[in-house]
Amino acid sequence: MADYVCEHCGMGVTGLNCVKCGKELEHVDLTKDDGTTVSVAKCPEGHGKIKSPMCCGHDMSCSV
Repeated sequence: MADYVCEHCGMGVTGLNCVKCGKELEHVDLTKDDGTTVSVAKCPEGHGKIKSPMCCGHDMSCSV
């Protein structure tokens, strides 16, 4: 299970699920054309992906 935690205040979330299939979203780092990475949570069944959660104006880090 992917846990996202704010490195600034310690708030966290766990268990993000796809509404279409109910499966847990997987943490993935995507590499952009300029070489930087973006963290996303994607459906393992291909139903889509979302930007990783944010807190305190920053991306939350993932334990996976």
